[in-house]
Amino acid sequence: MTAPALDLGGVLIPTATPFDPVTGELDLVALRANLRRWLESGVLGVVLGGSTGEAVLLDDRERLASLEASRDVVPDDRLLVAGTGLESTRATIALTREAALRGADAALVQPPAFYRGAMTPAALRDHYRALADVSPIPILLYQVPLRMSTVEFPAGLVAELAGHPNIIGMKDSRGEMDKLGELVRQVPTDFQLLVGNGSRLFAALEIGAVGGILGVANLVPDESARIVRAFRGGDTGLAGRLQGVVGPLHTGIVGAFGVPGVKSALDALGFQGGLPRPPLAPLSDADRAVVEQRMRDAGVEF
Repeated sequence: MTAPALDLGGVLIPTATPFDPVTGELDLVALRANLRRWLESGVLGVVLGGSTGEAVLLDDRERLASLEASRDVVPDDRLLVAGTGLESTRATIALTREAALRGADAALVQPPAFYRGAMTPAALRDHYRALADVSPIPILLYQVPLRMSTVEFPAGLVAELAGHPNIIGMKDSRGEMDKLGELVRQVPTDFQLLVGNGSRLFAALEIGAVGGILGVANLVPDESARIVRAFRGGDTGLAGRLQGVVGPLHTGIVGAFGVPGVKSALDALGFQGGLPRPPLAPLSDADRAVVEQRMRDAGVEF
């Protein structure tokens, strides 16, 4: 097996997006400050414009501005991945090209889902092939969590798309190990699978995933990244102990409270989380207290 053109073995942070508390505009100064702190850890890189980054609440101008502001903060030995999935093939291609011009190393592309009933395997296949044929950067499929407005990729379709030389991997956020195992069995060995569920990272590595794009890594980036490094180094005991820290934080904060919970936790940790963009509502004072207690219970200092 030849080495992949872009090695995804590790943990990437799908970064939260800070907004100015007065105007509601992107706060690019805060984003850059957060990135510098996150990148002090051992993470492989960052994803801008993912679900944790409130991508569906950003316009194209904002997505591209965040990439421009981030490229010189992200060093050459780390990855900058752009979320570029939109509802039309034409718009997805255009945004992916623009993201590449602004320095993105790869694109994470969620499936179009508004016309869900029409998104047959053939329609999805044609959508992703058309994108991959012309994209100047590699494409990662994104299986969005099924609780959100999305479609589910059949394993056979993923295996078919994995044969395209410019589709190099997939983020699977379902958190279902049997379905991940089916993907591992069907895709080529050089197709790189990542998980989006921070409570399943260690189990996913055992099955055959190479890493994760984890919302919880906004809060515990080094611990998340060390799970993969320890596993790859043969220290499964350490990997398991670290999973015991990361998993409850995923379940108790990311899973329980979503984006507002991540932002509240970031505020407590001294990052600039701030308010989510409406119609998402911030946590109540009581829920913020729960978030902080769950971090204390996990041994996170703030």
